Amino acid sequence: MPLPDPVTLLDELEPVLGERSSEPLALDGGITNRNFRVVMGGEDYVLRICGKDTAVLGIDRDAECAATVAAAQIGVGPEVVAYRPDLEVLVTRWIEGRPATPEELRSPPLLEQVAAALRAVHAGPPLDARFDAFALVVDYRDEVRERGGADPDGYHEAAAAAARIAAALIGPDHEPVPCHNDLLPANFLHDGDRIRIVDWEYAGMGDRFFDLGNLAVNNAFGPDDEERLIAAYFGEPGQRRLAALRLMRVMSDFREAMWGAVQDVVSELDFDYAAYRDEHFERLLAAIRVPEFERSLADATAP
Repeated sequence: MPLPDPVTLLDELEPVLGERSSEPLALDGGITNRNFRVVMGGEDYVLRICGKDTAVLGIDRDAECAATVAAAQIGVGPEVVAYRPDLEVLVTRWIEGRPATPEELRSPPLLEQVAAALRAVHAGPPLDARFDAFALVVDYRDEVRERGGADPDGYHEAAAAAARIAAALIGPDHEPVPCHNDLLPANFLHDGDRIRIVDWEYAGMGDRFFDLGNLAVNNAFGPDDEERLIAAYFGEPGQRRLAALRLMRVMSDFREAMWGAVQDVVSELDFDYAAYRDEHFERLLAAIRVPEFERSLADATAP
């Protein structure tokens, strides 16, 4: 079944948002949903049309809306102006700005801004949804199997490493907090003054180190960048926390690899999900086959 036509949806939203004064302009970058910029009632908005079968990806649309509202209230995310779960549509206010580059996100002062934004998010109100990367990769595997697919190459080696990571990451630092869980460079907008974070569809209660590792791996953080991130987030450096970040980089790639495997069998968007899956498996397998992985496991469990 094709995704709904944006014009038809906007007709439904006109009583709330006002008359449409522009045709919807498709926004680049999404590989799960379709996003459009539109002017209604003299205001600039972003219309998100949810992709097909996104519940199997672990997406909770009510949690996405709640997380976006919470992020807006602390000045981190866009304002929610309409949410129609019956139409699978979320409308947020347009933010003037441009996507930050990975180079900017790795460097002062944006690195400190991002660390402060994530601290604020993690201290925010609890969300009803849960995000557990360790459980999610198994759910994704089961979904692929149910749809007639095979376990991807590398899955079992990655799953064995994930079990060791899960056993290492215990204690108060890993208590569930509200997390974004999808910190790609395109989800950071810079308006020239401050950084904003968009696209909260994977938000849920999870391990803050998944956010930190996800940020690091998606934006090509090197060892020095990771150390600066830990120091900026916690106010001091720490080898145990640095090791947790590095282990969660592996879990971030495992999640992305299995996400690609599911999307390859469910999505109707024109995107090479198989290549996306293989790219992330290649990176995570390389990461767990080097001595540094064993050192990170040891450091993460050190007193």
